[in-house]
Amino acid sequence: MQWAHLRESLRTVVGSEGLIEPYEARKVYECDGYTLERAVPELVVLPASTAEMCAVVRLLHRAGVPFVPRGAGTGLSGGCLPLEAPVMIGTSRMRRILEIDSLNRRVMVEAGVANLEVTRAVTEFGLHYAPDPSSQAACSIGGNIAENSGGPHTLKYGVTTNHVLGLELVLPDGEAVWLGGWVDDVPGYDLRGFVIGSEGTCGIVTRAILRLLRNPEAWQTILAVFPSVAAATSAVSAVIAAGVVPAALELMDRLIVQAVEQAYHFGFPADAGAVLIAEVDGHSAAVQAEAEAVKKLCLDAGATEIRSAATERERAELWKSRKRAFGAVGRLAPNYCTQDGVVPRTCLPEILQRIVAIAERYRLRVGNVFHAGDGNIHPILLFDERDPQEVRRVLEAGREILAACVELGGSITGEHGVGVEKIAEMPLLFTPQDLIVMQALRQVFDPEQRSNPGKMFPSPGGCVEVARPRRQVPV
Repeated sequence: MQWAHLRESLRTVVGSEGLIEPYEARKVYECDGYTLERAVPELVVLPASTAEMCAVVRLLHRAGVPFVPRGAGTGLSGGCLPLEAPVMIGTSRMRRILEIDSLNRRVMVEAGVANLEVTRAVTEFGLHYAPDPSSQAACSIGGNIAENSGGPHTLKYGVTTNHVLGLELVLPDGEAVWLGGWVDDVPGYDLRGFVIGSEGTCGIVTRAILRLLRNPEAWQTILAVFPSVAAATSAVSAVIAAGVVPAALELMDRLIVQAVEQAYHFGFPADAGAVLIAEVDGHSAAVQAEAEAVKKLCLDAGATEIRSAATERERAELWKSRKRAFGAVGRLAPNYCTQDGVVPRTCLPEILQRIVAIAERYRLRVGNVFHAGDGNIHPILLFDERDPQEVRRVLEAGREILAACVELGGSITGEHGVGVEKIAEMPLLFTPQDLIVMQALRQVFDPEQRSNPGKMFPSPGGCVEVARPRRQVPV
């Protein structure tokens, strides 16, 4: 099929409003939140329904044209970068909440619905959707499924895969299939679970059935100020060791606290070495006891100040400070790169020491904000992309940080995915045989590898090093 003919065929399916052709408009889609690599797609197609999505993908399949799926573009690993696919298929016009089953605590939504909109739609029923990435006001459910996104409150309630009961997947040949359903479990292999976190390499998710949770009867949100990150991480370990499982445990270091305070004036102490946001929720009696235990453990670990949110507004302000941290970093440097590694939480002090040493060696400023409760770190490397040498140092420092995470018994990603950013680091975790098996599974869904090609898996000779023994540490 000729390219011009393909364009007109796609226009017939989605209409002119669903086809983005001018270069200036397509340039908006050149990257996601990972800005170190960019590529402008040759065409952007925006289907408005599953039927349109199937028709679009069928046309591309017949023409032998690869495609890259895209949600809201808030990803942080280059997962929707159109490197080897000329056509980008976005889900931004698929924003309908299709069915709310409040009695069974289920909701069916289209893939382009923003994460926060799900909770807003079910608030009147006293329900909410638990996964809450920092970008939840913008990020889409389809993108969350592609990356298996997390968020602060997934410490207690689990990540995306724990809350998606079923999903509709448009395969790379244009066929739509349902995996999972309305119930908690279905017979056979968990193909739903396989697709979640597959980063668009199996097809495009168009609809999803999500599990909802009842809003807790009570909550307490605590801000603990510490003289150092080491003291704050000691408090985290102490809280978990005491048998308390908070809904969230979030930590910000001095650099991030200062940036947030300068940007939003939340009232954080200027001399804070680190702040820890802890939230406990559940039945009123249990919440009170757990909150008191958390406060005592923080004081025992060296907290210099403890605050509690007295109202829903104060609670919202505290969480706003955490979720706006990445935006505040823009005041510190022209550009930043957010890493996403995982270590056992007992190793948090050591990985932070290593990050400091790596930053000094590469002459970089690095701020740290992370999901401390489950050891998911997000070091933010500051740089200026106009300086090629500084960009090189950022990339090398990021690789060393991820290698250190693996050495300590962790992983190269907790929620941001592999995308294009971490392909070369995959062999730190997996043997060649592991990677071959994964790609064989992918080919069951996409035998010609036309859905999001060039993501997740390294090409021969494209790796920084091979898997090495990992430290055995208690979790």
